[in-house]
Amino acid sequence: MFTGIVEELGQVVELVPGADSARVTVRGPLVTSDAVPGASIAVNGVCLTVVELAGDTFTADVMAETLNRSSLRTAAPGVPVNLERPLAANGRFGGHVVQGHVDGTGTVVERVPGDNWELVRVEIPVELARYVVAKGSITIDGVSLTIAELADGPTVVTVSLIPETLSRTTLGHRAVGEPVNLEVDVLAKYVERLSTAPTFTEETVAPR
Repeated sequence: MFTGIVEELGQVVELVPGADSARVTVRGPLVTSDAVPGASIAVNGVCLTVVELAGDTFTADVMAETLNRSSLRTAAPGVPVNLERPLAANGRFGGHVVQGHVDGTGTVVERVPGDNWELVRVEIPVELARYVVAKGSITIDGVSLTIAELADGPTVVTVSLIPETLSRTTLGHRAVGEPVNLEVDVLAKYVERLSTAPTFTEETVAPR
Protein backbone atom coordinates (compact mmCIF):
# COMPACT_ATOMS: atom_id res chain seq x y z
CA MET A 1 0.00 0.00 0.00
CA PHE A 2 1.11 3.55 -0.75
CA THR A 3 0.01 6.94 0.55
CA GLY A 4 0.62 9.21 -2.45
CA ILE A 5 3.58 11.03 -0.91
CA VAL A 6 6.16 11.05 -3.71
CA GLU A 7 9.69 10.31 -2.50
CA GLU A 8 11.67 11.33 -5.54
CA LEU A 9 11.43 12.36 -9.16
CA GLY A 10 12.96 9.55 -11.21
CA GLN A 11 13.50 9.10 -14.91
CA VAL A 12 12.62 6.47 -17.48
CA VAL A 13 15.79 4.92 -18.85
CA GLU A 14 14.30 2.45 -21.32
CA LEU A 15 10.95 1.05 -22.43
CA VAL A 16 11.04 -2.19 -24.40
CA PRO A 17 7.64 -3.06 -25.89
CA GLY A 18 6.50 -6.64 -26.32
CA ALA A 19 3.56 -8.21 -28.12
CA ASP A 20 1.10 -7.36 -25.34
CA SER A 21 3.35 -6.06 -22.56
CA ALA A 22 6.45 -3.98 -21.99
CA ARG A 23 9.55 -3.90 -19.81
CA VAL A 24 10.48 -0.55 -18.30
CA THR A 25 13.72 0.51 -16.64
CA VAL A 26 13.63 3.51 -14.30
CA ARG A 27 16.37 5.44 -12.51
CA GLY A 28 15.66 6.28 -8.87
CA PRO A 29 18.58 6.38 -6.42
CA LEU A 30 16.40 6.70 -3.32
CA VAL A 31 13.79 4.03 -4.05
CA THR A 32 16.43 1.54 -5.20
CA SER A 33 18.60 2.07 -2.11
CA ASP A 34 16.85 -0.72 -0.20
CA ALA A 35 14.98 -2.47 -3.02
CA VAL A 36 15.21 -6.18 -3.77
CA PRO A 37 13.75 -8.26 -6.60
CA GLY A 38 10.06 -8.72 -5.85
CA ALA A 39 9.72 -5.36 -4.12
CA SER A 40 6.97 -2.92 -5.15
CA ILE A 41 7.59 0.62 -6.36
CA ALA A 42 4.91 3.02 -7.58
CA VAL A 43 5.79 4.74 -10.86
CA ASN A 44 3.46 7.67 -11.57
CA GLY A 45 0.96 5.91 -9.35
CA VAL A 46 1.32 2.49 -10.97
CA CYS A 47 2.44 -0.27 -8.61
CA LEU A 48 5.21 -2.23 -10.36
CA THR A 49 7.24 -5.22 -9.20
CA VAL A 50 11.02 -5.01 -9.35
CA VAL A 51 12.48 -7.85 -11.43
CA GLU A 52 16.03 -6.54 -11.86
CA LEU A 53 18.32 -4.05 -10.11
CA ALA A 54 21.44 -2.42 -11.53
CA GLY A 55 23.02 0.41 -9.61
CA ASP A 56 20.42 3.14 -9.15
CA THR A 57 17.99 1.66 -11.71
CA PHE A 58 15.29 -0.97 -11.51
CA THR A 59 13.41 -2.89 -14.19
CA ALA A 60 9.78 -4.02 -14.08
CA ASP A 61 7.34 -5.77 -16.37
CA VAL A 62 4.22 -3.86 -17.39
CA MET A 63 1.23 -5.96 -18.42
CA ALA A 64 -1.33 -5.12 -21.12
CA GLU A 65 -4.00 -4.07 -18.58
CA THR A 66 -1.60 -1.53 -17.06
CA LEU A 67 -0.56 -0.22 -20.47
CA ASN A 68 -4.21 0.19 -21.48
CA ARG A 69 -5.19 2.03 -18.29
CA SER A 70 -2.16 4.23 -17.68
CA SER A 71 0.14 6.74 -19.30
CA LEU A 72 3.06 4.28 -19.07
CA ARG A 73 2.17 3.23 -22.60
CA THR A 74 3.69 6.51 -23.80
CA ALA A 75 6.76 6.43 -21.53
CA ALA A 76 10.06 7.14 -23.26
CA PRO A 77 13.70 7.51 -22.21
CA GLY A 78 14.28 10.75 -20.33
CA VAL A 79 10.66 11.17 -19.21
CA PRO A 80 10.43 12.10 -15.48
CA VAL A 81 8.28 9.91 -13.25
CA ASN A 82 7.07 10.11 -9.65
CA LEU A 83 8.42 7.32 -7.44
CA GLU A 84 7.23 6.01 -4.09
CA ARG A 85 8.03 2.92 -2.04
CA PRO A 86 5.25 1.14 -0.12
CA LEU A 87 4.41 2.42 3.34
CA ALA A 88 6.49 0.73 6.05
CA ALA A 89 4.58 -0.70 9.02
CA ASN A 90 6.14 1.95 11.28
CA GLY A 91 5.85 4.77 8.73
CA ARG A 92 3.82 7.96 8.87
CA PHE A 93 0.53 7.91 6.98
CA GLY A 94 0.92 11.22 5.19
CA GLY A 95 -1.58 11.03 2.33
CA HIS A 96 -4.50 8.62 1.88
CA VAL A 97 -4.94 4.94 1.02
CA VAL A 98 -3.39 4.47 -2.42
CA GLN A 99 -3.26 0.99 -3.93
CA GLY A 100 -1.21 1.74 -7.02
CA HIS A 101 -4.04 0.34 -9.15
CA VAL A 102 -4.67 3.05 -11.72
CA ASP A 103 -8.32 3.41 -12.73
CA GLY A 104 -7.66 5.32 -15.94
CA THR A 105 -6.14 8.48 -17.35
CA GLY A 106 -7.31 12.06 -17.30
CA THR A 107 -6.22 15.12 -19.26
CA VAL A 108 -4.87 18.41 -17.96
CA VAL A 109 -7.26 21.06 -19.31
CA GLU A 110 -6.14 24.22 -17.50
CA ARG A 111 -3.41 25.65 -15.26
CA VAL A 112 -4.06 28.81 -13.26
CA PRO A 113 -0.92 30.17 -11.55
CA GLY A 114 -1.05 31.97 -8.22
CA ASP A 115 1.69 33.85 -6.41
CA ASN A 116 3.51 30.68 -5.29
CA TRP A 117 0.94 27.98 -5.98
CA GLU A 118 -1.13 26.77 -8.92
CA LEU A 119 -4.61 25.47 -9.65
CA VAL A 120 -4.66 22.56 -12.07
CA ARG A 121 -7.86 21.29 -13.67
CA VAL A 122 -8.05 17.75 -14.94
CA GLU A 123 -10.80 16.19 -17.03
CA ILE A 124 -11.53 12.67 -15.81
CA PRO A 125 -13.43 9.80 -17.49
CA VAL A 126 -17.17 10.01 -16.90
CA GLU A 127 -17.22 6.54 -15.32
CA LEU A 128 -14.95 7.78 -12.52
CA ALA A 129 -16.95 10.93 -11.80
CA ARG A 130 -19.22 9.24 -9.27
CA TYR A 131 -16.23 8.51 -7.02
CA VAL A 132 -15.05 12.10 -6.59
CA VAL A 133 -16.37 14.78 -4.24
CA ALA A 134 -15.20 18.26 -3.31
CA LYS A 135 -12.64 18.08 -0.47
CA GLY A 136 -12.26 14.35 -1.12
CA SER A 137 -9.06 12.56 -2.12
CA ILE A 138 -7.76 11.62 -5.54
CA THR A 139 -4.40 10.33 -6.75
CA ILE A 140 -2.97 12.04 -9.85
CA ASP A 141 0.27 10.61 -11.24
CA GLY A 142 0.77 8.94 -7.88
CA VAL A 143 0.36 12.17 -5.88
CA SER A 144 -2.23 12.24 -3.08
CA LEU A 145 -4.30 15.40 -3.58
CA THR A 146 -7.42 17.03 -2.19
CA ILE A 147 -10.09 18.02 -4.70
CA ALA A 148 -10.56 21.77 -4.32
CA GLU A 149 -13.69 21.89 -6.47
CA LEU A 150 -15.60 20.17 -9.23
CA ALA A 151 -15.65 22.60 -12.15
CA ASP A 152 -17.70 22.36 -15.35
CA GLY A 153 -19.64 19.44 -13.97
CA PRO A 154 -18.34 16.35 -12.17
CA THR A 155 -15.89 15.36 -14.91
CA VAL A 156 -13.43 18.20 -14.27
CA VAL A 157 -11.61 18.19 -10.94
CA THR A 158 -9.55 21.09 -9.64
CA VAL A 159 -6.57 20.56 -7.37
CA SER A 160 -4.36 23.16 -5.73
CA LEU A 161 -0.62 22.50 -5.92
CA ILE A 162 1.75 23.93 -3.32
CA PRO A 163 5.37 24.82 -4.19
CA GLU A 164 6.65 21.50 -2.79
CA THR A 165 4.40 19.52 -5.13
CA LEU A 166 5.24 21.74 -8.08
CA SER A 167 8.98 21.34 -7.60
CA ARG A 168 9.20 17.69 -6.56
CA THR A 169 6.69 15.94 -8.84
CA THR A 170 5.73 15.67 -12.49
CA LEU A 171 2.65 17.80 -11.81
CA GLY A 172 4.87 20.88 -11.78
CA HIS A 173 5.30 20.71 -15.53
CA ARG A 174 2.38 18.73 -16.92
CA ALA A 175 1.20 20.79 -19.89
CA VAL A 176 -2.40 21.33 -20.97
CA GLY A 177 -3.40 18.35 -23.10
CA GLU A 178 -1.05 15.89 -21.39
CA PRO A 179 -2.42 12.66 -19.85
CA VAL A 180 -2.16 11.89 -16.13
CA ASN A 181 -2.80 8.67 -14.24
CA LEU A 182 -5.83 8.60 -11.95
CA GLU A 183 -6.74 6.48 -8.95
CA VAL A 184 -9.95 7.34 -7.15
CA ASP A 185 -10.42 6.76 -3.43
CA VAL A 186 -10.92 3.02 -2.92
CA LEU A 187 -13.15 3.74 0.09
CA ALA A 188 -15.71 5.26 -2.29
CA LYS A 189 -15.73 2.02 -4.28
CA TYR A 190 -16.40 -0.03 -1.16
CA VAL A 191 -19.23 2.28 -0.13
CA GLU A 192 -20.79 1.93 -3.58
CA ARG A 193 -20.45 -1.85 -3.48
CA LEU A 194 -21.96 -2.15 -0.01
CA SER A 195 -24.87 0.14 -0.85
CA THR A 196 -25.81 -1.46 -4.17
CA ALA A 197 -24.85 -5.13 -3.90
CA PRO A 198 -27.57 -7.66 -3.07
CA THR A 199 -27.51 -9.34 0.32
CA PHE A 200 -26.15 -12.84 0.03
CA THR A 201 -27.27 -15.66 2.32
CA GLU A 202 -26.72 -19.40 2.34
CA GLU A 203 -30.10 -19.77 0.63
CA THR A 204 -29.23 -17.38 -2.24
CA VAL A 205 -25.78 -18.74 -2.94
CA ALA A 206 -25.88 -21.78 -5.21
CA PRO A 207 -23.85 -24.77 -3.93
CA ARG A 208 -20.63 -25.50 -5.78
